[in-house]
Amino acid sequence: MDLKQAILTRRAVREYLPDPLSDKQIQALIELAIEAPSAMNRQPWAFCVVRDQAILQQVSDKAKAHMLETVPPVEGSDHFAVMLRSSEFHIFYHAPALVLISATQDDNWSHLDCALAAENLMLAAAAEGLGSCWIGFAQGWLNTPEGKALLSLPPSHVPVAPIILGHPRHGVPPVARNRPDIRWIG
Repeated sequence: MDLKQAILTRRAVREYLPDPLSDKQIQALIELAIEAPSAMNRQPWAFCVVRDQAILQQVSDKAKAHMLETVPPVEGSDHFAVMLRSSEFHIFYHAPALVLISATQDDNWSHLDCALAAENLMLAAAAEGLGSCWIGFAQGWLNTPEGKALLSLPPSHVPVAPIILGHPRHGVPPVARNRPDIRWIG
């Protein structure tokens, strides 16, 4: 698949087949993720791959409770509160793998660099026919001392991009995009 096709077909996938991903598949995606640009070529990223479903369930439960405790309600957030309170809702959608990209330095540039690596990872997954989804619900709890300890992350690392991966259960239709707001100067 060419780059344009990967960009046009990449979707947030929330339903996965239980088929596991191999070390080789995940390693190949990470190798493409690290080709992302980074400020001053610092490459301030680290990767944690989680395939243990019991650990993913534990993170899901802890992250849901953390969000309910720490995120103030805003207009329209009732829907999220209902989801987060449901014992049936798994924030990782039972995907076979989570790749957590963490910043090895806690500054804005490093966080942006990790986001660039995450986009490379998701586009590479799409090009291989795999699904992915950035799970923002996990980020806050994973950045706690308890979350870092569970995944054996160094205390100095900052979780930026929790990306789930797997074989999509079915295709996800495109989502309409707004027209870009462009200002031409010159």
